[in-house]
Amino acid sequence: MVYVMIKELSPSADEVIIVTSSLMKDMTSKTDMYRANAIRVLCRITDGTLLTQIERYLKQAIVDKNPVVASAALVSGIHLLQTNPEIVKRWSNEVQEAVQSRAALVQFHALALLHQIRQNDRLAVNKLVSSLTKGSVRSPLAQCLLIRYTSQVIRESANNNQAGDRPFYDFLEGCLRHKAEMVIFEAARAITELNGVTSRELTPAITVLQLFLSSSKPVLRFAAVRTLNKVAMTHPMAVTNCNIDMESLISDQNRSIATLAITTLLKTGNESSVDRLMKQITNFMSDIADEFKIVVVEAIRSLCLKFPLKHRSLMNFLSNILREEGGFEYKKAIVDSIVILIRDIPEAKESGLLHLCEFIEDCEFTYLSTQILHFLGIEGPKTSDPSKYIRYIYNRVHLENATVRAGAVSTLAKFGAMVDTLKPRVFVLLRRCLFDNDDEVRDRATLYLNTLGGDGAVVETGEDVKEFLFGSLDIPLEPSEEDFDINSVPKEVKTQPLAEKKAPGKKPTGLGAPPAGPPSTVDAYEKLLSSIPEFANFGKLFKSSAPVELTEAETEYAVNVVKHIFDGHVVFQYNCTNTIPEQLLENVTVIVDASEAEEFAEVASKPLRSLPYDSPGQTFVAFEKPEGVPAIGKFSNMLRFIVKEVDPSTGEAEDDGVEDEYQLEELEVVAADYMLKVGVSNFRNAWETMDADCERVDEYGLGPRESLAEAVNAVINLLGMQPCEGTEVVPNNSRSHTCLLSGVYIGNVKVLVRLQFGLDGPKDVAMK
Repeated sequence: MVYVMIKELSPSADEVIIVTSSLMKDMTSKTDMYRANAIRVLCRITDGTLLTQIERYLKQAIVDKNPVVASAALVSGIHLLQTNPEIVKRWSNEVQEAVQSRAALVQFHALALLHQIRQNDRLAVNKLVSSLTKGSVRSPLAQCLLIRYTSQVIRESANNNQAGDRPFYDFLEGCLRHKAEMVIFEAARAITELNGVTSRELTPAITVLQLFLSSSKPVLRFAAVRTLNKVAMTHPMAVTNCNIDMESLISDQNRSIATLAITTLLKTGNESSVDRLMKQITNFMSDIADEFKIVVVEAIRSLCLKFPLKHRSLMNFLSNILREEGGFEYKKAIVDSIVILIRDIPEAKESGLLHLCEFIEDCEFTYLSTQILHFLGIEGPKTSDPSKYIRYIYNRVHLENATVRAGAVSTLAKFGAMVDTLKPRVFVLLRRCLFDNDDEVRDRATLYLNTLGGDGAVVETGEDVKEFLFGSLDIPLEPSEEDFDINSVPKEVKTQPLAEKKAPGKKPTGLGAPPAGPPSTVDAYEKLLSSIPEFANFGKLFKSSAPVELTEAETEYAVNVVKHIFDGHVVFQYNCTNTIPEQLLENVTVIVDASEAEEFAEVASKPLRSLPYDSPGQTFVAFEKPEGVPAIGKFSNMLRFIVKEVDPSTGEAEDDGVEDEYQLEELEVVAADYMLKVGVSNFRNAWETMDADCERVDEYGLGPRESLAEAVNAVINLLGMQPCEGTEVVPNNSRSHTCLLSGVYIGNVKVLVRLQFGLDGPKDVAMK
């Protein structure tokens, strides 16, 4: 126990001398257990200086007759190799002697250390493997290591070896006849994992794995079936001989083994065996956990795509298990599989959609119901008889919660837009939805009736209606094999009214001011910045600020700046307008002094070639900052340009100009610039689902304030977050108020804030 404690406590520099002198005495003790433990502890707590003093003892310990002492020294050498490689490499002769030891563990540890000493010398590793494969290794553990090192040599020599034969393959094949099961399995697995392995090379490995399938030991059955499962992905025909043995494993008590057997059979089975397999799987599914069921469902999906003619029986199977008990992830995996089969096998569309319709009659998961309705709205109108789905959809309007009812209304509208014969029936059903007790359902029904022309409204063109109903939301709603990426979703919501009219008499503002129309400002800015070569490699744009005015109104030159935030850069876009008709400005730049922003370094600028009267233009300056760090600072700005006089009668500028400067206001990059305003629909749910370990609570005195409302607005602006549920509004004469904020911080970190304000005295405001 004392040895264990010393090892864990790691004595400090002033204590270590006392401890080490005591341990060095133990190294020469007559009790082998003391010697072994002293070696382990000393090597854990010593530095390089002391190690040279005890090196002689360690070398002797490596070749000690007692295997416990020898193993302790060898394992210590493996650890010391990370910190003191030069010292350990001097022990090669002793380690090589230990490799010949008759003690199984000593040989195992010695081989591991010897390989680590030589691992950066390919020729030395080749020699080691070549000498040991001739039969001097007795320990099964060491033999397993040797098989792994041999596989590594085979892999590395594969590129240089032009002949067909593999070096050392005979050794691997010979290990398949070893008396130790672990060695046989290690060799079989090594052969199956060889690059470009042929059927002839695989056969002996598959044969021994097949024998393991009928072993009485669960660990051997599991190891064999898992290896065969991997082989089936690349060489399904090589595994077919094991199918009868694997079918008997479907009823194995170990559910992991049974699941691997099922999924392997699904990969290796042929078209004629599909029906028989389905019967066996049906009984098996009720006995396994959801996590295993999901693996089986994915395997069935792959089988159906492989044999599309069998879609009917496989789709029926998926439909049956969809109606059985199960958790959300399991049901979602089945729905996703049916959706993929509908999309990829045209003959499966109608039966698959009906199965989904029947499922939502009893579906307890709101998310799945809305996803199915969305998919039904896309695929249903394209079938030969779309009318048969209307009943299922309209039933959702009566029998479900508000979220699903709203989804059903949208799906009805899509059928009305795509199928002319169904339009009158859809109008009747949508009018009934106008009396629903939920705002969202009524609003959608009203919107779609107007869009489709069901209430005498001006009907949009068919293309407009379809774009509105089926156009991309820029959010992947349908099941996908790829992980969802938040970066693929635009940072601001697009607003695209169907019939948009331009206000008469309004001048186009260009990018001098942020686009106020339908396209997302972030998208427009990102397009602009990526088109400038100097900024093209800055990565994904995280946020663009609102324009900050750097000049007062009614001055000769109007300049505002937009701050574009990237992970490792900040780009200032100076939007300039020349308000003097008799002047033309050329070579317009902004000279930025960043002396009060120490973490920023200017890396690029893009001047504006020409700035005529009343025609906005942009000049850019880019700064590098530490990546992912919310660096802040203050920047001084000076507008520099060449001014040329313009003849009012001809509108032509003079050839010669004068260099001039114009002082602009200071600009600050603040913490709020690294926060995106992103709201949440249900703050309480979002708050409760976040981990309590991520929470930080603090109290602040905000000092005297004009009012509670002014204090609330000041904090919201300081944090740069989105107020939720209307909590930014403070009722009159309130002495306390709670405000809820939501946002996404740079690095896509979700942030929620609950602010509690209270008046402390007449005007002092306290905040938690």
